[in-house]
Amino acid sequence: MLMRRWARHAHGLDLPHYAISIVRGRGIDTAALRWLADHHDPADVVFVDGWTGKGAITRELSDALAPYPDFDPRIAVLADPGRCVDTYGTRDDFLVPSACLNSTVSGLISRTVLRADLVGPNDFHGAKYYRELAGSDVSGHFLDTVSARFAEVAEAALADAERLAATDRTPTWEGWAAVERISQEYGIHDVNLVKPGVGETTRVLLRRVPWKILAQRGAGADLDHVRLLAEQRGVPVEEADDLPYTCVGLIHPRYTRGATGADGKTVGTASDKTADKANTAGIAAGRHERTVAAR
Repeated sequence: MLMRRWARHAHGLDLPHYAISIVRGRGIDTAALRWLADHHDPADVVFVDGWTGKGAITRELSDALAPYPDFDPRIAVLADPGRCVDTYGTRDDFLVPSACLNSTVSGLISRTVLRADLVGPNDFHGAKYYRELAGSDVSGHFLDTVSARFAEVAEAALADAERLAATDRTPTWEGWAAVERISQEYGIHDVNLVKPGVGETTRVLLRRVPWKILAQRGAGADLDHVRLLAEQRGVPVEEADDLPYTCVGLIHPRYTRGATGADGKTVGTASDKTADKANTAGIAAGRHERTVAAR
């Protein structure tokens, strides 16, 4: 929505905007694609996102659109620390609000719902609507606050865009290479348990069973909230010199990627049986923490 407002402010364009679901390992909402093709020229459709992590969704989108050659499979993002797209605002790794505030800064909508008992093969993907958080919703406030500063930065932003357009923006996939290296070095052997970037690291600490946090040596106040959350969860923070991101969150390899726990440190020291019980209890605790964080 901010991109849409900026297009209107800076270029006088009124662009339609839609949300479309894509799930790693499950693909894209094909019903939504058909709707887009029926109502717009697919060649005019641009897929956008907030940021790239290691580039998993970038690859998923490319694969999902292979049967639909009229759509451009490239994705444009605000931040590309993973260096896996060629259209971006910056490659700096910074925290996008939706990474930690989730639905309360995203119109109270968050998470795809894709259950066979709720969503048929020809239906749009479902979405979770958090109506109980309506009193804490700051989506409009966020959009209005940022939009109010457009005029102050318009000249500099357009100049920066011209300079950026003249540079070599070829994706290097440096982030994906770093994730594969970290997965091997730490004995995880599963890139899905390595969550790179400050946004994904924040989500690991809020939602998952965190194991370790790797922080770029010398990273300053931008990681204060990560250090605080890590301290609260009892998770060690290790400094590293060769990260293309400001930080990387490692999900505990003993648990599935969907697990949520209250104390990653306890998980790491408990016996398997005790840990399983702790993890079951932690699921409820993790949900509570996430709700509190969203508020």
